[in-house]
Amino acid sequence: MMLLAYLRRQWKLLVLLAGIAAVFAAVFSLYDLPVEAVGYAAALCLALGAVLFGLGFRRFCARHRELRRLLDRAEEPVLPLPPAGDLLEEDYQALLTAVAAHRTRLLARERDKLEDMTDYYTLWAHQIKTPMAAAGLLLQEDPPPREQLEAELIKIGQYVDMVLGYLRLDSDSTDYVFCDTDLDALLRQAVRKFARLFILRHIALDFRETGRAVLTDGKWLSFVVEQLLSNALKYTPSGGTVRIYADGETLVIADSGIGIREEDLPRIFEKGFTGYNGRTGQKSTGIGLYLSRRVTEKLGHDLTIVSRPGRGTIARLDLSRRKRTME
Repeated sequence: MMLLAYLRRQWKLLVLLAGIAAVFAAVFSLYDLPVEAVGYAAALCLALGAVLFGLGFRRFCARHRELRRLLDRAEEPVLPLPPAGDLLEEDYQALLTAVAAHRTRLLARERDKLEDMTDYYTLWAHQIKTPMAAAGLLLQEDPPPREQLEAELIKIGQYVDMVLGYLRLDSDSTDYVFCDTDLDALLRQAVRKFARLFILRHIALDFRETGRAVLTDGKWLSFVVEQLLSNALKYTPSGGTVRIYADGETLVIADSGIGIREEDLPRIFEKGFTGYNGRTGQKSTGIGLYLSRRVTEKLGHDLTIVSRPGRGTIARLDLSRRKRTME
């Protein structure tokens, strides 16, 4: 089997040698040289060719066995390749090494994504139990308080929207559709979604229409606005106020809540970071602001947070980046 493979590998060289032998035989015959002289020269050439063929075949077999051994170790991140025999083998080995390195990077990236997703789902499952348990306790009352149940369902819906946003954000099928979006209509829709929580928690809403249209993806901008409103409601005590207004081309969502400690501010957009106030009462998953920053970066907007403990929090969403190439 290996002999046939080696012959197929060397067939061009064998054809060339046969052609050269035929040319020499024809030339010798034209000069009427003795047959013995021609035969002796042909025998010497044949003997030398046989030796070289045997050496080449032996090297071919050794190379084949070595590569087959490496095949059994193909799962290793780095393969100890044999020394290259020529320039082409060097090129093939360089190509193989580059492919293996790329595969290793892809595997590491997928492993990191899987670990991140596992960590997030573990935290998410823990957090969503809170409104579910609260809803279960409310159902035990007779009659169940409808409004409080609706509030817990809104919280569950928020967690579901958040996990869907987390999944879609890095999905290959995620498309961003940019068009002129009525900002006030988008804000009113978000406010209506949280209207029940405003009422139940006795939080006042100061909404001043902006009168602006924004070049953005309305679905993803709604996601960011809802996350900011959810945080404002979550950390604003009863009797507080949430304000929504425009400052030039910047959308501002401000609250009179508990605020954020100064040492926590630089890390609020990190995934999984909850800060001192977020850990108090197990209120935060540490993912909402992280997702909001990721989305605004993809939309070409800018999100900043200003806050002081006990003085509330101001989220500023700069929507001024209107120039972009539409494809």
